[in-house]
Amino acid sequence: MALQKPLRIKLHLKDNVAIIANEGGLMKGTRFEDGFTLITDVPQAHKAALEDIPQGGEIIRYGQTIGYALQFIPKGSWIEESLVGMPEPPDVNQMIYNYQEMKQLEPLKGMTFMGYRNADGTAATKNILGIQTSVQCVAGVVDIAVKKIKEELLPQYSHVDDVVAMKHNYGCGVAINAPAAVIPIRSIKNLAKHPNFGGEMLIVSLGCEKLRPEVVIDGDVHAVHIQLQDENGFAASVQTIMKNAEKILQRLNQRRREVCPVSDLVVGLQCGGSDAFSGVTSNPAVGYAADLLVRAGATVMFSEVTEVRDGIDRLLPRAVDADVADRLLAEMKWYDRYLSLGEVDRSANTTPGNKKGGLSNIVEKAMGSIVKSGTSPITEVISPGERPTKKGLIYAATPASDFVCGTCQLASGIHVQVFTTGRGTPYGLAMVPVIKVCSRSILAKKWPDIIDINAGRIAEGEATIESVGKEIFDMILAVASGNKQSWAEKWKIYNDLCLFNPAPIT
Repeated sequence: MALQKPLRIKLHLKDNVAIIANEGGLMKGTRFEDGFTLITDVPQAHKAALEDIPQGGEIIRYGQTIGYALQFIPKGSWIEESLVGMPEPPDVNQMIYNYQEMKQLEPLKGMTFMGYRNADGTAATKNILGIQTSVQCVAGVVDIAVKKIKEELLPQYSHVDDVVAMKHNYGCGVAINAPAAVIPIRSIKNLAKHPNFGGEMLIVSLGCEKLRPEVVIDGDVHAVHIQLQDENGFAASVQTIMKNAEKILQRLNQRRREVCPVSDLVVGLQCGGSDAFSGVTSNPAVGYAADLLVRAGATVMFSEVTEVRDGIDRLLPRAVDADVADRLLAEMKWYDRYLSLGEVDRSANTTPGNKKGGLSNIVEKAMGSIVKSGTSPITEVISPGERPTKKGLIYAATPASDFVCGTCQLASGIHVQVFTTGRGTPYGLAMVPVIKVCSRSILAKKWPDIIDINAGRIAEGEATIESVGKEIFDMILAVASGNKQSWAEKWKIYNDLCLFNPAPIT
C-alpha cells in the first residue's frame, strides 16, 4: 500500500502552527512537499510549530493568540499542551460595542417542513405525551407509570410518537426564593410547555414540595394535575396517571403533520467531545447550515458560555444593536462571577478528551466553537431556560456541559438539535431529534450507527464546508418532517434531563 501523503492544516495567514491531518499522526523525520520537516512525532489533530517560537512567544491559530510558549519550541516540533501558557480572557468590562456591517444574504423563500400545528400557533416536530414532575420524589412512580403506558396504551394510538417523563432533581430541599432559583424554575415551566407536547400538560406532584405545581402550571387552565399524597397508595397512583394519560393520548392521536414554513423551526447547536478538527470541519459546516436556516427565517440557537467567552470580542460586533451587545456582555459577566464563587475560571472547561484530541486550552477550543454560529447577526440574547422572542440567530447562554446545555435548549423550545463531536458521544434527547456530525472520518468509520454526517471529508478534500453544510440543512428538514431518523432517535439513545441550578440547596 502506498504511503499516505503528509497533510497539515493551517487556518490563517498569521498562524505559526498547523494541525496534522493524517490518521495516526506523523513520525519524526516526515518531510512535506514544501520542505517543512517534523523533528518530533506529532499525533493526529495536534499542532506542529511552523517556525521557531521563543519562550514567551505567541502561539497563533485561527489568527488568534491561543497561548504563550512556556519554553523555546523549535520549528517542526510537537506543541504539547504542557508547553502552552494560557492568555488572559478578553476584558468584558472594558469592551465597547461597534456594530459590524455584515453582508446581507439573500433570503431563502418558500422553504417548508412537515410539522404539527399547535393551537397557540407554534409548530412541533414530534407528537409526544409529556409528563412533567414537580419534584424528584415522584420520579420512581412516574417511571413505572410511563413503562405501563408505553406497553399497554401507546400501541393503541399509532399517531403518537412517544411518552416522555420530564424528571429532574429540583423541587425539594431548595432555596426556592434565592435569586438564582429563577433559572431552574423557569426551565421546568418551559419544559412543560414544549411545543412537541401539543399544548397538553400533565403534571405529577407529591404535595409537600417547595416548587408548587401551580407555579409549573403557570395559569394553564387545561393542565391536568395529579398529586400523589392525595392518592390511595402506589397502585392507585399509577392508575390515576394512566387514566389521565389516556385522555391526552386520545387527543394527541387526532393530530396530523401539515406543511409548515421553516420560519416555525427552532434549531439548537451544540458541540461535545470536541477536538482540533472540530473548528476546521464539523463546526464550520454547521455554521454554513445555520446561515441557511436564518436565511429561511428559522430561529437558531448557539450556547455554551465558557466556549464562547474567549471569542466574545469576535461575537460582540455581530450584535444587531447596543441592547443585544449589553445582554451578551452581561451573560459573560454573570458566568465569570458564577465560576469565581466555585474558585475556578473558564480554564476548568477543557476535558482530558479535548486535550487528547489536540486542543491545548479553552482559548483554542472557543475559537473552534464559535464558528458553528455561522456569519449571521445576533438578534437576541437569552438567559438559561428562557424562550426567545425573535427569530434569526440567538445566543442562548448555558453551561457547556452537554446534558445541561441540552436541557436548557429544550426549555428554550428547540425542535431539533445539531450536535458536533470529534471524540464521539452517544448523547441524545428524548423530546427532540439530535443529529450527530463528526469532525473526523475515523470516528464516522468507527461509529457508523451513531454518527449521522461525516464532516471529516472536508479535511481530506473529498467535500467542502458548503456541501456538508447543505447536507446538514437538508437533514434538519427531513428529520423535522419525520421523513428520516437520526441514529440517536432510531436507537432511542436518550440522556436524562439535567437542570442548571446555580441556587443554594438547603
